[in-house]
Amino acid sequence: MKGGKAIYGASVGILMLEAQFPRIPGDMGNALTWPFPVHYKIVRGASPDLVVRRGAQGMLDAFVEAARDLVADGVDGITTNCGFLSLYQKELAEAVPVPVATSSLMQVSLVNNLLAPGRRAGILTISGSTLSAAHLEKAGVPEGTPVGTTEGGREFTRAILGNEFELDVEAARADNVEAALALVEANPDLGAIVLECTNMVPYAADIREATGLPVFSILTFVTWFQSSLVPPRFAANSG
Repeated sequence: MKGGKAIYGASVGILMLEAQFPRIPGDMGNALTWPFPVHYKIVRGASPDLVVRRGAQGMLDAFVEAARDLVADGVDGITTNCGFLSLYQKELAEAVPVPVATSSLMQVSLVNNLLAPGRRAGILTISGSTLSAAHLEKAGVPEGTPVGTTEGGREFTRAILGNEFELDVEAARADNVEAALALVEANPDLGAIVLECTNMVPYAADIREATGLPVFSILTFVTWFQSSLVPPRFAANSG
């Protein structure tokens, strides 16, 4: 066996925002969420508010440097913990020699191909007011894709983007379910929901139960991504 890496066994590197809100099981920033090892790198100064509400202004160099650090550590692919970082997909992919999957939003076109004619995916985001056409375009999201948001809810958007020290999990769950139901009601042609926000994963099962629709998230995306980096081996059938 040859060496060359500082870290082995964690094929996926995750670029993390610098935040203090609780990362409950299911949250991308909780390592117990993953069925495989991951390697985290915090991008200092990249607050939730800066990235989501202010377009990650001035942070590209910091994200590129952190991505290169992850590669130097030994990861085989890179993702991020904010769907709004689709803005940096091209730049990050150009900066490192491993594949990069910045945003859950990159699943939308794929999900559309899974659905019956006349059905399409909708997006649920933490901040509908700042999810711009540029974010969607850089993630390859088709023009006119319906978008719903937890903005205006009681807890989820406020606590996450406000980087609060405490989170009322049940109130956050209710915000996500209610926003998903509103999205479906406004768009009866929906066949699936894609969760933009990586902090929405803990509520995916509740959204699925409430809407009856398949729910895709950063967990589904990165699990698929990781399986390409570490394909399973199967013993030959001796029988």
